[in-house]
Amino acid sequence: MALYSAAAAVLAGLERGEGGLKSLVYNSGFPHVRQLYALVSETLRYSSVLEKLLDGAALLQAEKKLAPQLAKVLVYDLLFGKGLKCGGRWKALAQRHRARLEAELARMKVRHKVSRNEDLLSPEKVVSAAASQVPRYIRVNTLKTCVDDVIDFFKRQGYAYLGKAASMEELKALSGKKFLLDLHLPELLVFPSQTDLHDNLLYTSGHIILQDKASCLPAFLLGPVAGSHVIDACAAPGNKTSHLAAILKNKGQIFAFDMDPKRVATMNTLLTRAGVTGCQLAQQDFLTVDPRDPKYSRVTHILLDPSCSGSGMVTRGPGEEAASSAERLQALAGFQRRVLNHALSFPALQRLVYSTCSLHQEENEDVVQAVLQKWGSAFRLVTAFPSWPCRGLAAFSGAESCLRASPAETLTHGFFVAVLERCKEGAAAPSSPPATAKENPQPGERMEPGAAPKKRKKKKQGVK
Repeated sequence: MALYSAAAAVLAGLERGEGGLKSLVYNSGFPHVRQLYALVSETLRYSSVLEKLLDGAALLQAEKKLAPQLAKVLVYDLLFGKGLKCGGRWKALAQRHRARLEAELARMKVRHKVSRNEDLLSPEKVVSAAASQVPRYIRVNTLKTCVDDVIDFFKRQGYAYLGKAASMEELKALSGKKFLLDLHLPELLVFPSQTDLHDNLLYTSGHIILQDKASCLPAFLLGPVAGSHVIDACAAPGNKTSHLAAILKNKGQIFAFDMDPKRVATMNTLLTRAGVTGCQLAQQDFLTVDPRDPKYSRVTHILLDPSCSGSGMVTRGPGEEAASSAERLQALAGFQRRVLNHALSFPALQRLVYSTCSLHQEENEDVVQAVLQKWGSAFRLVTAFPSWPCRGLAAFSGAESCLRASPAETLTHGFFVAVLERCKEGAAAPSSPPATAKENPQPGERMEPGAAPKKRKKKKQGVK
C-alpha cells in the first residue's frame, strides 16, 4: 500500500507544480526510490490512456473516495505493470473492477485497431517506449562479493548465464531469465529490461547496485588507484560514490558533497548498505569548498556530475520535462562552467571526469571547450575508451575524445563524459594520450588507467 500511496502523492505534487519528478521522488521518504521512480514514470507515460480507461469504466464514479492519482497508479500496475503484487485494501478495490477495466481496454484496442498496449500511446510516447527497452544493468559491488559469485547466485535462482556479450545485438536480444556479462565494463551484468530485482536478496543486502551502464562510466574512467584522495562533487544519491569506493577497495579517502539534506540522508543509507568506508559526506555546495583547505591537499581525482537538464533520461514526466529553451540551457551551462572551473582549481588534482545526463551540446562539449580554453595548456582531454562506439560531437578540435551514450547507439540512458588530466608543467599536451581502460577485461577484473595487464589471483567472498 505504501508504494501506491507514495506514487499517488508524487503525481499530485507534479500536478501542483511542487517540483520535478526526481526531486519529488527523493523527497518522498519512500525507502525504495528507484522502484517508486519507475512506477511513477510509467504511470505518467500511460497517463492519457489511463484517463480514458477510468472514464470509460466509470471507476471514479463507482469509488468516490478513490483519488484520481491513486486510481491511475493502481490501474497502471493492474493492467500494464506488475499486476498489483502489493496494495492491501487498494489492491482489493482495484481487483473488484478488474473485469470492467479489462473490457474497456479491449474496446480501446479495437477502436484504435491495435493489438499491443504500447500501440495506444502517442508517437512521442512510442519513442519513449523504445528507449525504455534499455536493459537492466546491475553493477557487482566488489566491496562485498565478486562477479563469479554473483553469477553463481543467479544461476541457482534459475537464471541462464550466457557468458560475456560480444556485441550490442546480444544485449538487445536478451529475454526471459537470461543474463550476460557486459562487453565493455568488467563488473556489470546485463538482464532483460523487464527484470525487477528490487526485492532480490543481493540488492537488499548491497551485494549488487542497480545502476545504468552509462552512469557507471564516470567512476570507471576516473579510475583512482587504491589509497587516493577523491572528491565526488555532486554526489547524491550515491551510486557513483559507492562505485568509487569499490574501485579504491575502501583504501583512501572520498569527500562527497550534496546540498540537499534528504538526498544526503538517502546517500548515507545507500553507502552504508554497500559497505563503503573512508567516505566523508557533507551537506554543502561544492562551490563553497575551499580548494586551499589542507583537508583537500591530497585530492588527486575529482568526479563532477553537476545538475543538468536531464534530457538524456529515457523516462521523463510532465513535471520534469527536458526544457531546452536557449535561456535555460545557457543558465545551466553557466553553472556547469563555474563548477568545472572550481574543480580544476584544486592544487593537487591530476585527473577529473566531467559527466552529465544531458544530450545538449551547450551543457557538454561547449562547457568543456570553454573551460579548457580558460586553463590553456594546464589541462588536456584524454581519449578514454577508444572502442566506445559513440563519441563527442565535432564542436571543437579534439571533442571526439569525449564519450556520448544513447538508447539507440549504446542501449543506455543518454549521457556525456569527458576525462581531463593535468599536463606536466611546461610540457605540451601529448597528441596520443593513453587509453583509459582495458578493452576486453575478464569477469571481475579491471585495469587502472594506463596500467599494463597483469595476472591476478581470484579473490572470492561468498554471497550469503
